[in-house]
Amino acid sequence: MSNEKIILGIDPGTTIMGFGLIRVVNKKMELIQMNELNLTKYKDHYLKLKLVFERTIELIDSYSPDEIAIEAPFFGKNVQSMLKLGRAQGVAMIAGLSREIPITEYSPKKIKKSITGNGNASKEQVAKMLQNLFKIENLPKNLDATDGLAAAVCHFYNEGNFSGDKKYSSWSSYVSKNKDKLV
Repeated sequence: MSNEKIILGIDPGTTIMGFGLIRVVNKKMELIQMNELNLTKYKDHYLKLKLVFERTIELIDSYSPDEIAIEAPFFGKNVQSMLKLGRAQGVAMIAGLSREIPITEYSPKKIKKSITGNGNASKEQVAKMLQNLFKIENLPKNLDATDGLAAAVCHFYNEGNFSGDKKYSSWSSYVSKNKDKLV
């Protein structure tokens, strides 16, 4: 009997949400899909969050992933951007948790290091490594899709040697590990 699972990787955003799906069969990865949800034409931030939720649910219902890997927000100087990114991440996470899918959060540096060996690699370097790994003919114009795929691949590479990033299996698991975020 083969050991098969599907991993959904998400690069959350309210401008573009990138995602990638991989199938793992007997420790070998196969690309199912990578794409993006482009939200640039929408001005209403709450509508964007609703669309992120709906697309994530649609991906879950269509592909039945066993696990979700999501990129954690990075700490930048623009607090408003970070807040919007955190909301998009939270909406994607709650979509997965509502379907009882385990979620693991990885820092951008951890994802880059898993893919390229360098935690400070550029988006282009990550994309090129994934292009070689999966024999992708043409990379997308925006690299958000490859960032989502990178989260899924990072999760595959880090299975069994979980070190420091956050893992949630339910809403209560998330709440218990994030008491500092409760109001």
